[in-house]
Amino acid sequence: MRGERGQTSVLIIGFAFVLLLTVGVVVDASAAYLQRQGLDTLADGAALAGADEVRGAGVYEGGLTGERAPLDADAARAAVQDYLLRIRAYDEHPGLSFDVAVRDRSVVVRVSAPLDLPVTVGGITDTRVDSRGAAVVEVRDGP
Repeated sequence: MRGERGQTSVLIIGFAFVLLLTVGVVVDASAAYLQRQGLDTLADGAALAGADEVRGAGVYEGGLTGERAPLDADAARAAVQDYLLRIRAYDEHPGLSFDVAVRDRSVVVRVSAPLDLPVTVGGITDTRVDSRGAAVVEVRDGP
């Protein structure tokens, strides 16, 4: 009987290790999800700020005709940059980068930031989280 003495301690230590590993994975997955949701909100707000900049030669020379307003890519890019600075997005997401494209009279903003995990389980170190947001300005007659 003496040969089996202490086996319970090894089992308890093993289960504790598995439990801690599971908690670490759940915490990291939750943090990654919340960061992605935050970037989704950031991208949507930036796209709306970019689409708010309806101006330029297309508007002044051609007017607001059709279903969507023409957008100026440079004005949209500047508006997105100003929006990100105004809401202090670079403080909240260090290493944040963005890209603005004007396609088919819509503003598409892609934001990307390094993944910041509270508990690093495994070798996840250089991962980035990306998100996209898009906005258009529709032209309507009347209210």
